[in-house]
Amino acid sequence: MKNPTWKSEIMGLWETLFTDPYILCLFPMFFSSNWFYTYQFNDVNLAQFDLRTRALNNTLYWTAQIIGASVFGFALDIASVRRRMRAIVAWVALFILTMTIWGDGYAFQLGYTREEVAKLGYKKMSWSSNGYAGAVILYIFYGFYDAAWQTCVYWFMGAMTNNGRKLANFAGFYKGIQSAGAAVIWRIDGYKNAPEYMSLFASNWALLAGSLVIAAPVMLWKIKDTVSLEDDLAFTDETIEDVIPHHEMHSLVGSPNYAKA
Repeated sequence: MKNPTWKSEIMGLWETLFTDPYILCLFPMFFSSNWFYTYQFNDVNLAQFDLRTRALNNTLYWTAQIIGASVFGFALDIASVRRRMRAIVAWVALFILTMTIWGDGYAFQLGYTREEVAKLGYKKMSWSSNGYAGAVILYIFYGFYDAAWQTCVYWFMGAMTNNGRKLANFAGFYKGIQSAGAAVIWRIDGYKNAPEYMSLFASNWALLAGSLVIAAPVMLWKIKDTVSLEDDLAFTDETIEDVIPHHEMHSLVGSPNYAKA
C-alpha cells in the first residue's frame, strides 16, 4: 500500500462519492449505527434498573455482542453461498430483527415515562424483581442486534470493492457519520426538557428501519459475486503490483487484465 498524504485522503473521500455513489445509500445506516446507544444505556438501563442490575445487564449486553458478531461473521463468510445472495439474506435478517426486537422494545417502553422515572422515590428494577427476566432478555437482544448491525455494515462495505484505498475511505465515512449520529442523540437526551422516552425510542426504530430500506439498492444492484480487477484499480494511483500478492503475479503477466492494468 502506498503511503497517502492528508491531501490525497481528502481528495479520496470526494472521489469515492463520485466513483461509488452507492455508498450514499449506506449513510443512513452509518448515522443510526450508534444512535441507539443513548436510548439503550440511558433511557432503558439507567432509567429502569438499580446499580448492581445495570452492571449485570451491561455484562450480558456485551457478551451478546460477542455472540452476535460471531454468528453473523460466520454466516456472512459461508463460501458455498453466492456473495450477492449472502448480502440479500443479511438484509432480510436485519429487517426481521429490527421489527421483532424493537417491536418488543415498544411494548417494554409503554410501561414507563420520563416523568415517572424522574419522580423522587421511583423504585427501579433489580434482578430479583418480577418481570426482570423479560426485561433482561430484551436487553440481551439489544446487544446481539448491535453486533449484527455493525458486522453487516462492515461486510456490505467490504463486499462492494477489494480496493484497500477505497475501503479506507468507506470506513472513514462510516466512523465519522456514526460518531456524528451518536453526538446528536446524546445531546438531545441531555437537555433539561429532553423528549419523552417513547419519542427517542421511535426515532431509533424509524431510523433503523428506514435506513435499511434506503440501503436495499446496494444489496440488489451494487454487491456482486465478484469484483473485477479493472474496477478495483479504477480512479486510484495503484497498479496491479500494489494489490496482487507477488506469488500470484507470474500467472497474470501477459494476461489481458494485466495489460489493461
